[in-house]
Amino acid sequence: MMHAKPFCIGLNCALGADKMKPFIQRLSQIANCYVHAYANAGLPNALGGYDETPESFAANAKEFCDEGFVNMIGGCCGTTPLFIKKVFEVCKDIPRRVVSERSKFTMLSGLQEFIFRDNLNFVNVGERCNIAGSTAFKKLIVNGQYEKAIKVAKDQVENGA
Repeated sequence: MMHAKPFCIGLNCALGADKMKPFIQRLSQIANCYVHAYANAGLPNALGGYDETPESFAANAKEFCDEGFVNMIGGCCGTTPLFIKKVFEVCKDIPRRVVSERSKFTMLSGLQEFIFRDNLNFVNVGERCNIAGSTAFKKLIVNGQYEKAIKVAKDQVENGA
């Protein structure tokens, strides 16, 4: 998303803060804009409710702030004004995350990030797994031949892509 020069990037909902932490941590290491986290009050329980208390939620939020992961913090599903009040109380005096300077390198994301650094002489991009660029690959996908499509991708990786 960095090519779009966002003001802020982050995560909301989906996970409780404890499960969100590694993703926010990594995002904060590479984002050269503000980072936000709006966790929900844990994962929904069997009754559709949330088990975190305002105090436990605020403790998780404080950890994000103490470790310098975020510039903005809030709550999503299962949080109430009391949750947000507790977050404010424990986080109000913590310095905000310092935004890093924009990298001169092109960065791409997938299962892992890829950074085009100066020490790379050649990059083999796996273009055979592109349905817009490979009619053969597109036919495999359209016909539900996923194992054969995976083999195309695997062969490319084994050949250096």
